[in-house]
Amino acid sequence: MDSNLVLIVITSYFLLLFLISWLTSRKLTADTFFTGDRQSPWFLVAFGMIGASLSGVTFISVPGEVGNSNFYYFQLVLGYTAGYAVIAKVLLPLYYRLQLVSIYTYLEERFGFWSYKTGAFFFILSRTLGSSIRVFLVAAVLQLILFDRWGIPFWGAVLITVTLIWLYTFRGGIKTVVWTDTLQTLFMLLAVGVSMVLVSRELGIRGVGELVTRVADHPYSRIFDWDWRSGTNFFKQFFSGAFIVIVMTGLDQDMMQKNLTCRNLKDAQKNMFWFTNILVVVNLIFLALGVLLYLYATENQLNLPDRSDDLYPLLATSYFSTFAGVVFVLGITAAAYSSADSTLTALTTSFCYDFLEINKRYEASAAVRIRKRVHLGFTLLMFFVILAFRWINDQSVINAVFTIAGYTYGPLLGLYSFGLFTRFKVRDKWVPYLALLAPFLSFLISYQSEEWLGGYRFGFELLILNGALMFLGLLLLRQDTPKPEIQA
Repeated sequence: MDSNLVLIVITSYFLLLFLISWLTSRKLTADTFFTGDRQSPWFLVAFGMIGASLSGVTFISVPGEVGNSNFYYFQLVLGYTAGYAVIAKVLLPLYYRLQLVSIYTYLEERFGFWSYKTGAFFFILSRTLGSSIRVFLVAAVLQLILFDRWGIPFWGAVLITVTLIWLYTFRGGIKTVVWTDTLQTLFMLLAVGVSMVLVSRELGIRGVGELVTRVADHPYSRIFDWDWRSGTNFFKQFFSGAFIVIVMTGLDQDMMQKNLTCRNLKDAQKNMFWFTNILVVVNLIFLALGVLLYLYATENQLNLPDRSDDLYPLLATSYFSTFAGVVFVLGITAAAYSSADSTLTALTTSFCYDFLEINKRYEASAAVRIRKRVHLGFTLLMFFVILAFRWINDQSVINAVFTIAGYTYGPLLGLYSFGLFTRFKVRDKWVPYLALLAPFLSFLISYQSEEWLGGYRFGFELLILNGALMFLGLLLLRQDTPKPEIQA
């Protein structure tokens, strides 16, 4: 693709985002950045959350990963439905009843100061790493199709990327993000739809029926893996998917902050229901696109790239039509920013409320100044983490995201499970040490699992093991007198 055309497309896209930012930032209160004034229409939240959940990882990495692990990823997606049901029926009622801004304040009410700070810290760690990986993936693609041709080094491309995110979110915060995520989801889904249509035509496929048949008959379309030793075994994937969703959405300030901008609990649950159904269908479409991309490469006798993540970008920008390339650029740009903008807002919210306590310690004008500094600080932190990940990454990004989640979200899973399903208090001061020990033990067991467990290999279910170890540790730290339960 011509680099000038790519630049025009991206510039036009950001002008649109800045327009939305201006429109949503005209009437602000001290809480608008954090709560969106709790006036977001549920259908906008539901649609925008699709883009934030999928991000550039799904857009690029899932189609490419089809060549490595067939449709096994869909087993994980099926597990998502169970996880979202738990969020809608258990966690959302709790959050709305307590009228939380940061969801981790629940841990202080339930266990105490150190449990609260531990939960908030692990969210910040998890989201900083996870979202940086997502932005890294997209920045690498933009580097390939645009910045290399302009002589801009990778660090410069990343700096431009995070600066643009900071510029359109620093005033309106979550209120702006709800609307920009809606736009970004639209562009992402439009891109994958256009790509499927154009590739199908290139392959001589006519009609939806023939498309479904070609995809279903391909060896890569196998969904279920029943080998219990395999890391992609159905039961491992399904239950991992359920727990991944619970922690990466239900126990994640980023995703819950959007839900908590809805007008009431009923709207938030309605949002979750529609979001779940649409997300399952969209993931299946991304997997089908992966099969089409491999069919296209085979029929045109193209050499496959060394990294599966590079397949879609390579074909879209070097072999497809100019129109298809433009749509891809829009889609990948939207995918990057739909995840990163809400993450910066959520990290800022969590740090300001959970560590600085700006709602209790500062008057409105001072709180705004502090919030802006924190927002800028997390922007810079994301910049450096993205550069670090470029130096060390050597696997498919979709796998890297869930591997990191298995270690960093496990303590959160254990804390919330213990809080919701027992009535015990714990020795609060020991919780931070336990939250470090559980991931370490999980890593040790995973590393030795084939030798210790007769050839068993851990996949994404490592998250469940980590959460279970945290839960058992809390049980050992329990105090004799049960604490009155905070009802969900």
